[in-house]
Amino acid sequence: MAQESPKNSAAEIPVTSNGQLEDSHEHSFNRDLKCSLPVGLGLSETKITSHGFDTTNEGVVEAGPFPGSSPSPKSSIISPSSAAASRLAGQGCDLIIPTGGRAQQKSGPVVLADEVKNPAMEKLELVRKWSLNTYKCTRQIISEKLGRGSRTVDLELEAQIDILRDNKKKYENILKLAQTLSTQLFQMVQTQRQLGDAFADLSLKSLELHFGYNADTQKLLAKNGETLLGAINFFIASVNTLVNKTIEDTLLTVKQYESARIEYDAYRTDLEELNLGPRDANTLPKIEQSQQLFQMHKEKYDKMRNDVSIKLKFLEENKVKVLHNQLVLFHNAIAAYFAGNQKQLEQTLKQFHIKLKTPGADAPSWLEEQ
Repeated sequence: MAQESPKNSAAEIPVTSNGQLEDSHEHSFNRDLKCSLPVGLGLSETKITSHGFDTTNEGVVEAGPFPGSSPSPKSSIISPSSAAASRLAGQGCDLIIPTGGRAQQKSGPVVLADEVKNPAMEKLELVRKWSLNTYKCTRQIISEKLGRGSRTVDLELEAQIDILRDNKKKYENILKLAQTLSTQLFQMVQTQRQLGDAFADLSLKSLELHFGYNADTQKLLAKNGETLLGAINFFIASVNTLVNKTIEDTLLTVKQYESARIEYDAYRTDLEELNLGPRDANTLPKIEQSQQLFQMHKEKYDKMRNDVSIKLKFLEENKVKVLHNQLVLFHNAIAAYFAGNQKQLEQTLKQFHIKLKTPGADAPSWLEEQ
């Protein structure tokens, strides 16, 4: 023992508590292990550790730079023996070997993380449902146009919707004509004002002619025309609000009602087809699912039908009130203008709280421009 130690400065031979060597089996194991090392690896670079068979690290040889020796570019690791590996497997431990090559022991149960929901799969499911619903509705529309499918009809509600659409077209025509009248009246007022200025200029140079009377008449007509123009523009603004906002909002609800009706009829047709077919273990779940979808779309259809009925009722009340006032305004203003009754024309504007804009009132003064 004393002669072998100087030769192998890196060898560690464990001894017992009495200072004696371990049994011959362990000693021979260490000797055989030294012989099995690679040729290029010297004993000065190797540390051999051997313990009793009770430990989990038996038969482990670590190759690396020994303190005091030069570092070696290569290293070698011998895995645990077959007996140690079988003992580890019996204890239920996990052996993790990282990329670095050193074996690590990790004990404890393996916990699998919950599966994370994939947003792409959720979007794909939404697209699938939308495509299926679109297909059903398209098939229902085509079957109705070809006369093969049945549709749900509320005769009273459908008649009110048709009247509303027809009235909207007529109101749009009135609105267009009123805008044309306003444009032409504005041009006539501008012409009358320019003509009055021209007469007034000539009246200063030709006193014997009656240019002054004509200038006063044209200016009065231009003033009354501006008053009538204010009444017509107020009429146009009110009818435009009624047609393009109030009626349009009601028609938007009507479109939603019609879409709900098509979906309701599409799922109703599917349910009827399934009920006519055989009832077995494969078709019963489909029938139950179709019944749930049908009930859901039926509730949506009933809700939209109720909303349309309420909006049509409120629209009729609002339309009567608005059009009544605007038609009275339009009639009184036109009658007073062509009768030459300036006071009546001004009184009509005061009655409906219409304020005329003074020409050039919106333009900044010369002090503000400075």
